[in-house]
This record gives sequence, structure tokens and C-alpha cells, in this order.
Amino acid sequence: MRRMDCTVQWRELPWARALLAMEAGQLDILPGARKTADRERFAYFSRPVNRSPNVLYISLAANERYTLRKLADIVGTDFRLGVQIGVAYGPEYDELIKKAEFARHTRSFAVRRNAWNLLPMGRLDGLIADEMTASSELKALGLNNLVVRTKVVISDEPGQYALSKRTTSPEFVAALDKALNAMLTDGSYKRIRERFVPCITSVETQGCR
Repeated sequence: MRRMDCTVQWRELPWARALLAMEAGQLDILPGARKTADRERFAYFSRPVNRSPNVLYISLAANERYTLRKLADIVGTDFRLGVQIGVAYGPEYDELIKKAEFARHTRSFAVRRNAWNLLPMGRLDGLIADEMTASSELKALGLNNLVVRTKVVISDEPGQYALSKRTTSPEFVAALDKALNAMLTDGSYKRIRERFVPCITSVETQGCR
């Protein structure tokens, strides 16, 4: 934004409310969004940024109790899965949530941060989260040793910046992409990202190397 001579006013909102605010033109940019047909009604999308897969995280007790190789394996068990309202987890999840035998295992939350503490308390068995923000949230909450990252990857499509069609333009999106490309080329994107994400950055995928 600074390279585009723009100033930023940050707003922290539950994800579903942020999408509604963008649709109403009350929010200009929403980072970390995945492009869907529904969102394209009211938002433009930047080039791909921040490839951070959606992964299943589980409690230590659930890790001892369940053997999960894919998300569908929770069907037929008493596994309780936390999901965030309004989040697009990818095609596999979209198909599973249509089925009653899978949907009954899910528990919905407006704010994911509120759900992490339910895992070590035994009130929730697992939670879907993107790897990058999960890492920072678990560290901030002191739960690194109480919650396990599984090998179950729900989706690995890169996130993008969603930009309100009410308040921005295709020209603004192109300028944003140009600024981001310049930062990838001169190394500043990598330096900034590695200040906050505990892994070496791959400039090619904008995720962890």
C-alpha cells in the first residue's frame, strides 16, 4: 500500500462479517481470501499470494484416539470438528459438508481463535486452519505443545487479496499486483514475511520452502 501511495486503516473482524462488509462496500481489501464464484459477485481478486495450506489440527487426546488419513475418515466416529463460518476450505470440504453424515461432526465458530482452547479442554477434537495463521495463533495462546498438526491437508490453493467492486477498480487491482511483483523481485516481500512466519519463504509459491 505504501508503494501505491495509499494509507491503511486496519479493521479486525470475524471472517463472515468481513465478507458481508466487503459486499456492502464497507471494506476495501480482505487479505487471505480464496476465489469462489459467490465472492466474485462482489470482489475482484489479486494475483495469488501467501500459499498456506488448510490443515487439520487435533488435540493430543484425539491424536491418540483417531487415525485420520483424510477428512472423510471422521465419518462413522464421534470426532468433533471445528470450522470457521464463511471460510472457503476447498473442493473436498465443499463436497463433504453437503452430506449429513459428515456435517453432523462439525461445530461452527465466528472467530477461530476462540476455538483453539476447546481442543485441550476436550470440548473439540479438531480444527481446520491455514498453516501460517495457525502457527502464530497457537504460539500466542501457548498451545504449541497441546495441539498437533496432522498430515491431513484439506486444500493448498494460494490465498489472494479480495477487493471490493464497490470501492476499487480493475486498475487498482493491477497496481496492487504490480507493487507485489516488485516486492517479490527485490526481496522485500521475503524479508517482511520471514519476520512474522517461522519458516524460510519460497518466493515462487509465497509459502514456506
